[in-house]
Formats: sequence, C-alpha cells, structure tokens
Amino acid sequence: MKIVFNAFSFLRKKLKEQNIPYVEALLEFPEEFTPQKIIEKFGFEDEEVEAVFINRKVQPKDTVLHDGDRIALLPPGTPGSYRLILGIKKLKDSEEK
Repeated sequence: MKIVFNAFSFLRKKLKEQNIPYVEALLEFPEEFTPQKIIEKFGFEDEEVEAVFINRKVQPKDTVLHDGDRIALLPPGTPGSYRLILGIKKLKDSEEK
C-alpha cells in the first residue's frame, strides 16, 4: 500500500536525521497499517504526535490506512484556536472519556 506522507515541526528534524522523506513523500507500508504503527516505526514517542490527519481530517491513531491515503503527523504546540477548528481538541476530549 502506498500513502502520501507529511510531518511538521520538530518531527521533520527527527525524520531528516534518519533520511526519511517528510514532505509529500510517497511511502509504502504493508496492508492494515495504522498511523500508530508509522509513529512507532519512525521511533517517535506517542506523546510527540498530538494529531494525525488522514485525508485532511483528524482521525484516531489506530485508524487503518488504505492505498492512496494522505497522512500528516502533527506534534503538540499547534496554536490554541486552531486546535478546535482542526478537530484536535474534540478528538483528544473524546479519547479521554
């Protein structure tokens, strides 16, 4: 399965150190892969990735990916008002219940 991958902020630095592309990168993963597995594969701690966008919508980290999906990893620190607009606050609140 191939996905289009993006990462932001300090996540890019960590990926660059590993020679992993992080801007509109076409990456291949096994079927049934999830963003959580990508986070683990790239050596990130779970708390280093606050939100995952799949096809431009915030989704849980355990969402199963499909061929052609667009994935973006967003670290903590996104400005306050954007957290609600982007759906990050809503997702985090529902995961805590």
